[in-house]
Amino acid sequence: MEKKKAAAARSARKERKSHGAARKRARSGDCDVNAGDFISRLPDAVLGTIISLLPTKDGGRTQILSRRWRHLWRSAPLNLEVITGPPGSYPRHHHPSAVHHSAVSKIISQHLGPARRFCLKHLIDGDLPEMESWLDSRALISLQELDIINYTGYKTGYTLPQSVFRSASTLLVAKIMGCNFPDAITRSMNFYLLNQLSMDCVSISGDVFHGLLSGCHALESLAMLEVHAAGCLRVSSPTLRSIGFRKGSRKRAELVLEDTPRLERLLLPYCDRNNSATIRVIWAPKLQIFGPFSTGACELRVFQVAATDIIQHSYMEMVIFYVGCFLQGMSPVSSTNSIHTVKVLALGCSEHQLGAVLDVLMWFPCLEKLYVTFHAHYRTFKQNEHHYDPLHPACLQTHLKRVVFKLFKGSKQQIEFVMFFILYVKLLKKIEFQVCGDYYNTEFVARQRALLKVGNRASRYAQFTFRNTSGCTDDHVTKHIHDLSLADPFRLP
Repeated sequence: MEKKKAAAARSARKERKSHGAARKRARSGDCDVNAGDFISRLPDAVLGTIISLLPTKDGGRTQILSRRWRHLWRSAPLNLEVITGPPGSYPRHHHPSAVHHSAVSKIISQHLGPARRFCLKHLIDGDLPEMESWLDSRALISLQELDIINYTGYKTGYTLPQSVFRSASTLLVAKIMGCNFPDAITRSMNFYLLNQLSMDCVSISGDVFHGLLSGCHALESLAMLEVHAAGCLRVSSPTLRSIGFRKGSRKRAELVLEDTPRLERLLLPYCDRNNSATIRVIWAPKLQIFGPFSTGACELRVFQVAATDIIQHSYMEMVIFYVGCFLQGMSPVSSTNSIHTVKVLALGCSEHQLGAVLDVLMWFPCLEKLYVTFHAHYRTFKQNEHHYDPLHPACLQTHLKRVVFKLFKGSKQQIEFVMFFILYVKLLKKIEFQVCGDYYNTEFVARQRALLKVGNRASRYAQFTFRNTSGCTDDHVTKHIHDLSLADPFRLP
């Protein structure tokens, strides 16, 4: 018995000693696997990557985790987010991860490793002299991500310095907002790796824009939102797959897609709010997703290209969209000038414009999915149309399988609009109604189902679904301009 008691006492002493050592290691910050800190046993390169994905302040705080992390902060790739303006002049909860520009020079000089991302949020009028010295520093020479955001707007005359493009050869992602591009960009500049480019509320000349794109050799997605340009914006790119465009001034703007052989998506968020914008699609043989654009604010014309071009490219149309004009008469559609590649189309209209929608669908004979957004402010575009040919457009008989009606309120005119698709779309599998939150309830859904339940519908297997939605549908489109993994950027999650 005494031997058992002695053994138990020795075991208790060992356990107390072990716990004491663990507490001591925890206090000293030197955790190990036995203490449950498996992450700290990862290789330095992996831990450095983790730190580089964190904002500047959070990356610095990793030093308190354990001794293992203390040396990593100074050598890990830097994720530097900077904010300008007098201290206390901006709400901290809007920029919790940003450091004040007064601390940037010290951070850069003391940091031994490179920088992965540099983001500048400029909140004050005028230039920021320090920025050129920051971008010329050794730490920022191999940036992968660059964000220059000038909240005061391009009209304040803030022009990007040439040093912004010093990391051109290593950049993967770039976003420029609220700035003026310089009058000239070095011709030898090459963006070998740049995959995403966003220009929001910027001023740029047509020549500089063309030179900028000419240097992009891997660009897959391009966002041009409120671009103020003098001259025509011409896009020729063998790699582009997605383009988002929204003009930004009341003056006429022109976007020409001259040579985009891999372009799959042309997204036009808020196009109904633009005036006098012209979009010319000359060569886009893989274009599958298009819109949203307004039938009440577009004039669509189709021109057949030269016969030699038809043989060479097997693509027979040049499509010109005039945004800001009322939909007028369109030239007759034939198999040689329709757009067979587009599978997903988004339109904006009023409930009175069924004829205008059907006219647009004539150009897309292989359309499989259609989004229609009812806009109340389009009611001025009333068209007293009563006679429609159910055999046209061709997509109604051969391809269209899904229709989504957004901002649906269940008015008499909207029901009549929807009823046409129920009665004449032969392969229809699903109609989805996205209902404004103020209208959506159990009684509303039951009433709409009763009104839409018709015995002579074209597709017996069509299903009706109702969703409660709110907010602007175009916001969702804007967020997914660069998300090429998303098969349908118009579809809500």
